[in-house]
Amino acid sequence: MSCHNILVTGGAGYLGSILVPELLRAGHRVTVLDNFLFKQTSLNHCVADPNFDVVRGDVRDQALVKSLLAKADIVIPLAALVGAPLCKQDPVGATSVNLDAQLALVKALAPSQRVLMPITNSGYGIGEAGKFCTEDSPMRPLSLYGIHKVEVEKAVLDHGNAISFRLATVFGMSPRMRLDLLVNDFTYRAVNDRFIVLFEGHFKRNYIHVRDVARTFLHGIDNFETMKGRPYNVGLSEANLSKIELCARIKAHVPDFVVLEAPVGEDPDKRDYIVSNERLEATGWRPAYALDTGLAELVKGYRMIRNSVYSNV
Repeated sequence: MSCHNILVTGGAGYLGSILVPELLRAGHRVTVLDNFLFKQTSLNHCVADPNFDVVRGDVRDQALVKSLLAKADIVIPLAALVGAPLCKQDPVGATSVNLDAQLALVKALAPSQRVLMPITNSGYGIGEAGKFCTEDSPMRPLSLYGIHKVEVEKAVLDHGNAISFRLATVFGMSPRMRLDLLVNDFTYRAVNDRFIVLFEGHFKRNYIHVRDVARTFLHGIDNFETMKGRPYNVGLSEANLSKIELCARIKAHVPDFVVLEAPVGEDPDKRDYIVSNERLEATGWRPAYALDTGLAELVKGYRMIRNSVYSNV
C-alpha cells in the first residue's frame, strides 16, 4: 500500500478523532486543520507521531486552505457544523462552513487531487414505505444541513476524482464525543434518566458505528480507482430500525429503561427511510461493529461522561 499526504479538515471532531489515528497507523502523513471550537484535546496522543501535523484555523480561510492543499494528495473534508439542530440554530455559520467553504475547497483542487467526502444519507428525506433508498433514489433533503450536503456532493462528484460516502446516523464512543447523535443520545438517556419520551417512534433510519466509518475511508483510499466518481451509502444493513425498535435494543442493555410514546409532538429531524448498502458491500467492504457492540460500549462510556459539553447544541 502506498502512503499519501492527507489533509483532514475538522480532523479533531467526532469522526476525525477516530479516523486520524487510523490513517497514521496505516502509514499515511496526515495534516489536520481544525478550529478546536469545542476545546477538545482528542488528538493529543497523535503529536508524538512524526507523520502528524496540526494547524489551528478556519476552513473558511481560503488562503490557508489553499496553502495546505498544495501539499496534499488526498483531502477528507470533515469540517462542518454537523446536524440539523445546530444548522437551524446558526444558519449563517452553516451556510458559510458547510456550503461556501466546501465549494471553495473543491474549486481550489487540482484535477489529480483525490477527495473522499462525507455526506449525510438524511438527503433521502422521507422514503417510500418498504422501499430501500439506493444511491439512485431521488434526494429530498428536509433540513438545511441535508440541503447543503446534497449540493456539495454534486460539486465533489463533478470534480471527477472523488468518492462520496452517504453516512447513516453514526454512533459509538469517540475521544471527541457527541451525545446529540440519535443512538448516543437515546443510550445516554437510558443510562442516566432511565426513560425517554418518543416522538414519531415509527420513523426509520439506518445506523453505522463511528469506527466503521473510519474503516470506510481507509477502504476508499485503498480502492480509489475502482470506486471513484460515485456515491456510496454507508450503513449497517442489519440496522434499518425505527426509533421504537432501537429503544428495544437499548433496553436489552439497560433493562429498567422506560420508553413512553407521545401521541403529539414532532421530531425536528423528520427523516424516515430504509437504506440499501449493497453498492459499498459489492466493493468488498463489510462492517466490523454491530449495533449491540456499540450499545455495550456506550453504556460503559457513560459511566465516565455526564456533561452536556459533549453535544453540538
